[in-house]
Amino acid sequence: MRSSAWIYGLAACLGLLSSGPGQAAEPIRIGWLSSLTGPLSSAAIAENQGVQFAIKEINAAGGIDGRPLELLTRDTAGEPTKAVNLAQQLLFSDKVQFVIGPVNSGESLATVPIVARAGIPNIIIGTIDELTDPKKYPLAFRAINTNRQWIEGGNAYALDVLKRRKVAVIGDTSGYGTSSAKTAAALLEQAGVKPVYSVLIDPNKTDLTDEMTKARAAGADVVMPWSAATGLMARILNTRGDMGWDVPVVGHPAIMALPIKALLNKPDYWQNAFAAGYQSTTYVDGRLPPRTQALIDKIKPTLGGTIDFTFWWVALGYDTVKIIEHAVKQAGSTDPKKIKAVLEATRDLPGVYASYSWSPQDHNGFPDKNIVADIAASFRDGCYEAAPR
Repeated sequence: MRSSAWIYGLAACLGLLSSGPGQAAEPIRIGWLSSLTGPLSSAAIAENQGVQFAIKEINAAGGIDGRPLELLTRDTAGEPTKAVNLAQQLLFSDKVQFVIGPVNSGESLATVPIVARAGIPNIIIGTIDELTDPKKYPLAFRAINTNRQWIEGGNAYALDVLKRRKVAVIGDTSGYGTSSAKTAAALLEQAGVKPVYSVLIDPNKTDLTDEMTKARAAGADVVMPWSAATGLMARILNTRGDMGWDVPVVGHPAIMALPIKALLNKPDYWQNAFAAGYQSTTYVDGRLPPRTQALIDKIKPTLGGTIDFTFWWVALGYDTVKIIEHAVKQAGSTDPKKIKAVLEATRDLPGVYASYSWSPQDHNGFPDKNIVADIAASFRDGCYEAAPR
């Protein structure tokens, strides 16, 4: 007869014994694909602050149902090929149970199909529409807004608040800039407004006099740039200012990116400029929403007492981990099918960056109402003042 010790050892090898007193609970492994270096690093570095803070906060409170979170961060450097290799490493070597990211849409286009084929839940933080499709990518759930929501918010401010109808649309020659400008023009035409001038500009072009002169000659009463290139945004503002043309500029959040300040010929050139922003990080009558203020108060000491980068990225990073916490707690498991069922049934999950709702038909969790217009030159503690209504 075999000894009980032998049977016990076999059971342990086969993983048939549950954790007992003194045994560590199995961690929940989260892969974090983040472009912490390279040309796209500014947003990723801020998001990483939020991701890291949420992980520490949850673990300090005992983890999720007693299971600690283990974060496996991989720096993609903003390169799609590198992102693919690191995603495969996380999925097949590290055996993660969730993937957050990548940060930008170009990398995500390459990695989302791979994560989907591996059957692992993916929290999406890229904005282009193609990244979520419940049929193609049943475990991909978006936390950030879509690019279309940014554009619709900008259009609404230009048309409905500023009452402008002669629009100049500017994009850049990147895939993102080209697609965004096309979408912006199409949405304007749906609203009955045909742009008086449209142009795509190389984001590295230094002299924009020709394009801005043509926009003014076409009678534009608002300039709407849809590009993530902060250098291009600064040159649009500089050219407008040097021309003495006080036309409002309304568009992509990059209009209020902090690096623009150092690129302006004069500080006043940032006036009369407005960008699509977030209700969660917008001051109204000098106040932020309570959940945003609470996170700022908690995280500020870890940042040296000042917040000198855009806080919505921090809030988004924080929320991605809290979404995973919600899903695991509700599912009582990390089983992908159960996680999918929980998230598709989630309505108005309160986060800092937004309150999220998904459904079986729509894996975009960010609500339209959370997009607002902000004053570009109004940065304070990572947030912005609401544009005049």
